[in-house]
Amino acid sequence: MTNQPFRSGFVAIMGRPNVGKSSIMNHFVGEKVAIVSDRPQTTRNKILGVASREHGQIVFVDTPGLHKPRTKLGEYMVKTAEGAREGVDGVLVVVDAQHIGAGDRAVIEQMSAMNCPKVLAVNKIDLVTPEQLMPQLATLKDIGFDQVVSVSARTGENMDVLYQVLMDAMPEGPKYFPDDMITDQPERIICAEIIREKALLNLREEIPHGVGVEMMSIKKLSDTLTEIHATIYCERSSHKSIIIGKQGAMLKKIGTAARHDIERLLGTKVMLELWIKVREDWRNRTNDLKNLGYED
Repeated sequence: MTNQPFRSGFVAIMGRPNVGKSSIMNHFVGEKVAIVSDRPQTTRNKILGVASREHGQIVFVDTPGLHKPRTKLGEYMVKTAEGAREGVDGVLVVVDAQHIGAGDRAVIEQMSAMNCPKVLAVNKIDLVTPEQLMPQLATLKDIGFDQVVSVSARTGENMDVLYQVLMDAMPEGPKYFPDDMITDQPERIICAEIIREKALLNLREEIPHGVGVEMMSIKKLSDTLTEIHATIYCERSSHKSIIIGKQGAMLKKIGTAARHDIERLLGTKVMLELWIKVREDWRNRTNDLKNLGYED
């Protein structure tokens, strides 16, 4: 019986917005450490997700989607994504099987120059037929990547294969984080992101990019009860009315959904108070971005 070497390393997850980068990381980690929605640019910060196995550990660096920024927040997101490539042991580029466009190809070409193992994941194959998928895969020949793996983060199809491909590409190394650690994000940041996720899932299409969440306080009242106060930022008074909803129904819906997820995260009952503030053009205001954790 031979001793299997322990492999470990950091893998940056890159790609265009809304291709499923966060869903893939959450699947590997086994818990929701990055919020997920069908809105582009859901992820705004670099998030570490730690996937530990018996013979190895991969630290995934989930990044905002690469896009053409139109605000200071957008510039911060792109800078964060590009900076995540530095010092990694591998890169995982994710594309959407439903459509691999010019933007995806630009990311693939950019990442192909990196001097480390490179894997391409064609995600969301559960949403296309084999007849639709094959022509897309045929366009991915000679891209300079080590492997191309077709997966579905939603159903789990081929996700074990993808993980093993990445693990095999990692060098022998130490265990960087304890087995019970799954992310580097503080609880208050995860709680704020959960609230933003529920807003993204429930609000009209024109609002989500203009929504930010600031945690005002998290107070543990007892071993079984936590009190949280948070402020939801929006950019227009009309947006505030939509977030509150008729007789407060929308805000209650967002709060209830967020409270359930936060209770699972903290392991206590949660009293959640949400407030709404209008901050015109906050995505271009340095101080507001700092308050919401989007500036160094």
